Amino acid sequence: MNVQFVDLAAQYQAIREDVHREFEQLMSRGSFVLGPAVQQFEEAFAAYCGTKHCVGVASGADALQLSLIAAGVGPGDEVITAANTFIATVNAVHHAGAIPVLVDVTAADFNMDPALLEQAITERTKAIVPVHLYGQPAEMDPIMEIAARHGLLVIEDACQAHGATYRGRRGGGLGHAGCFSFYPAKNLGSFGEGGAVTTNDAALADELRMLRNVGQSEKYIHPLAGFNSRLQSMQAAVLKLKLRYLDEWNALRQHFAERYRDLLADAPGVVLPKVKPHVEHVWHLFVIQHFERDALLSALQEQGIGAGIHYPIPIAQQEAFRGVRTVPAVTPVTDAAAGRILSLPMHPHLTEEQVAHVVEAVHAFAQSNIS
Repeated sequence: MNVQFVDLAAQYQAIREDVHREFEQLMSRGSFVLGPAVQQFEEAFAAYCGTKHCVGVASGADALQLSLIAAGVGPGDEVITAANTFIATVNAVHHAGAIPVLVDVTAADFNMDPALLEQAITERTKAIVPVHLYGQPAEMDPIMEIAARHGLLVIEDACQAHGATYRGRRGGGLGHAGCFSFYPAKNLGSFGEGGAVTTNDAALADELRMLRNVGQSEKYIHPLAGFNSRLQSMQAAVLKLKLRYLDEWNALRQHFAERYRDLLADAPGVVLPKVKPHVEHVWHLFVIQHFERDALLSALQEQGIGAGIHYPIPIAQQEAFRGVRTVPAVTPVTDAAAGRILSLPMHPHLTEEQVAHVVEAVHAFAQSNIS
């Protein structure tokens, strides 16, 4: 039995007729960039996240970079983020002209450790970018409290957390701004690239709208040196359609995550992900740990099971960011996790039989590797 890591073809088949109807309407109107479809999606997604504004951009990476620039982050500033994240988070800081500072994560959820934040702050610190990793929100209350004491901006990297909640509030509405990626494999994914920034700050939203559209406030009037980062109408139409299904799809992810957690609870040597009681985890990824991770990955792949590693090489060990400041100077949790973490298949179109197949394969490996 083959079990895909993500099954986008199955998702398309589930909404195929609606997609074609949306595309027909879009083609008939002939508005393909920043048209009515974009505005409609922005309004819908802002309402979903509980924010006043949503600004669609070309990618999640652009959402992060442009939100930093719009917030006034620039050369000489420092931006604190998590040591355990996808490199796009840190790339955005770099391309905004700022200096990334990486804080180690907690062993409980691999999100930024708020207890280390104060050590990372200097007179040059301008912003904090917590990452809601794997679909579980970071500990936003202490992060926001520390940021308020030091007069810092908080920009959420919510690129893996569409629909996740922290103490009853959705990600993207917890900080000064929230950044989302709509890469196809995300919980809410487009048919290509796409991103958005959510915020309650009207001035920040206006700045973002100009930055994404070549710095233009109105046609041929350019108060800013901007970028070409416009969300395409086709992607917005897809996203607005899929947004109707997001809670249902997240509920299915949560169901399959619980099946994994129940069925793997007694697998020797397997460490299962923990969920904090005050969050709603939306399981963009289901990440286990095992000390023989590479061998387990090979065993799963041999049985047709798609699995992956998120992420095998920490940011501070990447050539592009070697020498970056970390807190502490060695990041033990991030470094240890890189050798143990393994992402199992996780998407809303799994079947019970597929989950059982994955579980059986993990159990078989775990039993054969009892030390």
